[in-house]
Amino acid sequence: MLVRWFFRGYVWGGSVSAFTTRFEEERQRVRELISVCDEALGDRQVLIPRPRGLEDSSRHWSVWMTLEHLRLIHESLRKVMLALSRGVSLEGKASTAAVKPPVGITSSVIPVYEASCDALISTAQQIKSLKTELKFAHPWFGPLDAYGWYAMAPFHLRLHRAQIQTILKRSRMV
Repeated sequence: MLVRWFFRGYVWGGSVSAFTTRFEEERQRVRELISVCDEALGDRQVLIPRPRGLEDSSRHWSVWMTLEHLRLIHESLRKVMLALSRGVSLEGKASTAAVKPPVGITSSVIPVYEASCDALISTAQQIKSLKTELKFAHPWFGPLDAYGWYAMAPFHLRLHRAQIQTILKRSRMV
C-alpha cells in the first residue's frame, strides 16, 4: 500500500519529459554496468537479497535475464500505452508471470534491449496525450492511464539497474 501511494505521488509530480530524462539516466547506468560483462559474467545466475520492490521469484537471475525482462516490459508498456491512447480496452490483466525471462539468454539481448528502450521513448513522444480516459490495471499499482504506465518505465528500470549492480557485485564474490 505504501509503494502504491509513493508511486501515485511520483506520477502526479512528474512529466513526460522528466520521466524520459530519468529513464535515459538509468539506461546509461545500465550501459555502464553491462560494459564490464563478458559472456560468462553476464550469463551467471546469482541469488541476491530481495530489494524492496523486486518479487522473490526474480532474485535468481543473470544480467542477461534481467535485460530480457526489461525488454519484455518495454514491449508491454508500448502496447498498453498505444492501446489506451487509441481508446482500445485491453482484455485480461497485466501478469508478472508473462514477463519472466527464460534461462539461457545470451549477450545478443543487449541490442534488442537497447532497441526496446528507443521504441518505448519514441512511442511516448508520438502519442499526443498520455493522459487517457481509459485505464489498465497494473498488478501492484492498480488502474493506470498511459501516462501512469510510462511513468513506471524509469521507476522499473531503476529497480532492475540496482538488481544488475547487485548481481555483478555478488558475481565477483563467488
